[in-house]
Amino acid sequence: MKIPLGQLLVRSGIITVKTLDRALARQQSCSMRLGGVLLEMGVITDEELLEALGQQSGLDTVQRIPQDHFSPELLSLVPGELALAKQVFPLRQQDGVLIVAVEDPLDKEALGQLERCSSRRIVQLLATPEEIRNAVKQYYRQARALAQMKILLVDDPAAVNCDVEGALKKEGYQVFIARDGVEGLRIAFSQKPDLILCDAGASRMDGYALMRAVKANPASAGTPMILLTSKASPEEEHRALKAGFHDFIAKPVMTLRVVSRVKRAFEIMDKGREPQAAPPA
Repeated sequence: MKIPLGQLLVRSGIITVKTLDRALARQQSCSMRLGGVLLEMGVITDEELLEALGQQSGLDTVQRIPQDHFSPELLSLVPGELALAKQVFPLRQQDGVLIVAVEDPLDKEALGQLERCSSRRIVQLLATPEEIRNAVKQYYRQARALAQMKILLVDDPAAVNCDVEGALKKEGYQVFIARDGVEGLRIAFSQKPDLILCDAGASRMDGYALMRAVKANPASAGTPMILLTSKASPEEEHRALKAGFHDFIAKPVMTLRVVSRVKRAFEIMDKGREPQAAPPA
């Protein structure tokens, strides 16, 4: 009989019974799996969750997807859209078997799609979402255009225009909401967003303090941040850009403006990652 994930984590000493109870209560108000809730709470790491899922499912794990060359023939067995949507990555094939790294071994729909696309029997190995996402971005053509980027919005929910969150999700972004700067910092470290939008006047930790904390951590130092502020003045814009913010948006924010600024930020980041042409001899 399969042991529930929460019990495995408690038995391993990774979380307490009280923490599990809080996570289960929180899970009832959202559509996330228990592992995702625990990650969002910041009480476990990706590696700890991966190990527990491996114990629960009886599958081997992949701590690091090797940086070897994956042939076009192998990559063609799993379409880029499917690899990204279902968080799977083809590792190797042999004797009619396709071995893939997966985030969720219980996703029967993904397993069926993989079998139909590849016409092979599928063997699953577990990997963290970050490892799979990075591999997809690195090896699939136009993967950046397909990637569902993570955006963290740090602002008081009462002051946030709900259309902003909906509009960003409609564009394909995954959106996290933090009520204050302290919660924003926790989510920034646990979810590793690709972009952070934060209110200059956020409670418990304002936008500038959040910027300094994010930049002080090597794991998040490269995350671009956009400041939202009610002080719409050239002086405030100068201060924000000088402090290291990628962009500046005056409040009250307009949905279309936020979406366009977010798109522009990602376009600039993509251009910055493109290899530069060698200078002429």
